[in-house]
Amino acid sequence: MPDLPHLLAFIAAGWLLNLTPGPDVLYIVANSLRSGVRAGIVGGFGILAGCFVHIFAAAVGVGRLLATSAAAFAVLKYVGAAYLLYLGVRMVFSRAKAPADLRQAAAASGERGLKAIFMGGFWTNVLNPKVALFFLAFVPQFIAPGADNKGLYFVLLGVLFNLNSIPVIVGWAAFAGWMARRSAVQKGMHWLDRAAGVLFIGFGLKLAFTDAPAGRVGP
Repeated sequence: MPDLPHLLAFIAAGWLLNLTPGPDVLYIVANSLRSGVRAGIVGGFGILAGCFVHIFAAAVGVGRLLATSAAAFAVLKYVGAAYLLYLGVRMVFSRAKAPADLRQAAAASGERGLKAIFMGGFWTNVLNPKVALFFLAFVPQFIAPGADNKGLYFVLLGVLFNLNSIPVIVGWAAFAGWMARRSAVQKGMHWLDRAAGVLFIGFGLKLAFTDAPAGRVGP
């Protein structure tokens, strides 16, 4: 494991990366605005579950496959892009709700609704090959070259990265939930949904046109 200064640098870098707006942050914020803080946190935990998949996949070599196989990267890339586009289009064409309806929706987000939000966050993350490549590029920088059992250290640091992101998830959800209680935000919630939908479409198109990593090999 890295020494204390490198470990603190790893934690600080993780916080900064998790604070950076992207599809994951947008998913947490959108669900908090629409259905309350709890929904945003549940969506964030779905994203964390997706991160665990990438961490363990990278540790056993699947992530390396995505980094070297153009075909594997392309398949996951297009599936992930299609899912982001689906989320975006659904939000753009969602039916406008009155503020009272939004409050009722937040209060009524039961187990089934929260499960759907969790799984949405999970698939948003799992189907993004850039997340797998991120872990492959970021985590090994904090593992000593001569360390024994690098795979175990990779998993431990990946788990720490995920646990480190929980305060950020809660913070984004709480901030969006606080914003949702403002009357001006409630009146413009439909337009916020449309704006978030456009951003999801943009993220999907960006992912669809992302090139496979340099140095890739054939299928």
